[in-house]
Amino acid sequence: MPEPSELLSTVFGFSEFRPGQEEIVRAVAEGRDTLAIMPTGGGKSLCFQLPALMRDGVTVVISPLIALMRDQVRGLQAAGVAAGALTSGNTEAETEAVHAALRDGRLKILYMAPERLASGGTAAFLKRIGTNLIAVDEAHCVSQWGHDFRPDYLRIGDLRAALGVPVAAFTATADAETRAEIVTRLFAGRAPETFLRGFDRPNIHLAFATKNGPRQQILNFAAARKGQSGIVYCATRAKTETLAAALAREGHSACAYHGGMDPESRRAVEARFQTEDGLIVTATIAFGMGVDKPDIRWVAHADLPKSIEAYYQEIGRAGRDGTRAETLTLFGADDIRLRRAQIDEGLAPHERKAVDHGRLNALLGLAEALSCRRQTLLGYFGEAAGPCGHCDLCDSPPETWDGSVEVQKALSAILRTGESFGAGHLIDILTGTLTDKVRNRGHDALPTFGVGRDVDRKTWTAIFRQMMGHDLVRPDPERHGALRMTGRARPILRGEADITLRKDTLKAASRPAAKALVAEEDAPLLAALKAKRRALAEAARVPAYVVFPDRTLIEMAERRPATLDEMAQVSGVGAKKLDRYGATFLEVITGHAPEPVHPARQKLSGRAEGAVYDRLLEAQASLLRGETGTEKPMSCSAALIARVAALGQPDETALERILGERRAERFGPAFLDVLAAS
Repeated sequence: MPEPSELLSTVFGFSEFRPGQEEIVRAVAEGRDTLAIMPTGGGKSLCFQLPALMRDGVTVVISPLIALMRDQVRGLQAAGVAAGALTSGNTEAETEAVHAALRDGRLKILYMAPERLASGGTAAFLKRIGTNLIAVDEAHCVSQWGHDFRPDYLRIGDLRAALGVPVAAFTATADAETRAEIVTRLFAGRAPETFLRGFDRPNIHLAFATKNGPRQQILNFAAARKGQSGIVYCATRAKTETLAAALAREGHSACAYHGGMDPESRRAVEARFQTEDGLIVTATIAFGMGVDKPDIRWVAHADLPKSIEAYYQEIGRAGRDGTRAETLTLFGADDIRLRRAQIDEGLAPHERKAVDHGRLNALLGLAEALSCRRQTLLGYFGEAAGPCGHCDLCDSPPETWDGSVEVQKALSAILRTGESFGAGHLIDILTGTLTDKVRNRGHDALPTFGVGRDVDRKTWTAIFRQMMGHDLVRPDPERHGALRMTGRARPILRGEADITLRKDTLKAASRPAAKALVAEEDAPLLAALKAKRRALAEAARVPAYVVFPDRTLIEMAERRPATLDEMAQVSGVGAKKLDRYGATFLEVITGHAPEPVHPARQKLSGRAEGAVYDRLLEAQASLLRGETGTEKPMSCSAALIARVAALGQPDETALERILGERRAERFGPAFLDVLAAS
């Protein structure tokens, strides 16, 4: 079995694994049932693509969206990996090419949609082609109460049993409940080897803001990042269209995407987003798992997401290449009411609705956080972390105040009204507002009537919102949103604990300054590299990142490689891409075409053997006519020199076997000296 680090370098062009990747790769390659929960952009795909190259037979990847599969296949093929997909989006020629590769035993990775598992002949087909591993991407789709549930994912467990092969399941976010569901449905209840990798994405800057002219807030945020690819998530279809139009009027390249569009229009937007630099898509959550573009530089939420898990997944679409990315999430009282109503009006059982309200509360807690947002977010996923120094609250801590007395008054009002009313009625009681509802229910006679007159209604609204964010109260689905106290509130009610709240201030919408991707002196070169990439991508009709992702171009601009050896050291430049694009991009960097090198030497670019090859070539040049300079000319082919360089250590017997007796007699001692000195 080949070493994973060698394949990582030669095929994918990376010098080292990301944290946690290597042990997952080894577990999958060794055929152990595996469940890996890794952050979006943490390199999940590599954890099944690389083992597929290490193992005999075919690895079948179950993936939820055609666009996602096609992008991954294009990327693999660009790296020289024999991969294909069988989807409803294939042309006849594409399908036949995949089947031909399978018949010839050339295909290593086959992508399939879960819906294909409904066909009765699928298991027999997969057995016939030599399937030896099933990889399940976006494994949380198996959860029946998840927002990405796909019924056909439930068939994967039966397929596993029919084929008798190991399963490797991957997802970016799965709480304990969802993980248990994955184990039950994909692994027949037998616990797989589980890897829970950190949820932190340190390259993503987190920021929230209360709504204050939200359209202008989004326009300002985009203006500070003009020319960078971004996504704006909206709660409604209508808002995606009006916001896209507003962005276009401001000079941005922008388009809308939502589930009400016809399939052809949605595909056109997906294709534009993958291939066009700097496009902004305003979208509902319909623009979701199929987004695998590594160089999305920012994600904004024009409205509050559905839950903390949804928020994590959606911001995770930014900065997949590991380079700096930014986020902004706007929220207001109307958002919270909408999200509560969506939960209450859903078809889930009461227990599930209560859980969903808790998840929304967790997101409100993140929005209302008093200190480092990353600490709060990671804490929800069970990870401890110090202040990140890379979120809006670390940049500028909020003003706070001791809200213990006001929260006690609010909790008292909730209890004295039997936990049967929402925030609006409770605020009427606290502020002493004599409405018909207050009078008819006799709530003007309560001890709490009017005890909060010294606080204005707007502040009380913020207090109740923050109480939900601290998970002190939750709406009760069975009582039409009436607030119920949680166990966390009781110590505050009894005066045993204090609570600090944020001052609910509205600031004028500002234009956040975006940091440049590279230093000022490297910006012109990065622009030139991007222009060359776009031309190559358009000619090949592939997304720009299939040529090279932003992260690779940024490294080129900063390091400015001058030779193919130096180019091969750039992250993301594997052997296939070096061969295809190396000279072209070197010409952009240096201003002239590099000297051509023999293919055998180029394969060694960036490796220690390359330097050995060069020294062997120098040794040969001094001995072309022997030590005296009078003998008949003799030389070794480039392929022979490469084989000698690959020896690594002096080995006289092996050297004679490679060169033959005559060449070994002339060049052997000098070549052995070079190998000994390497």
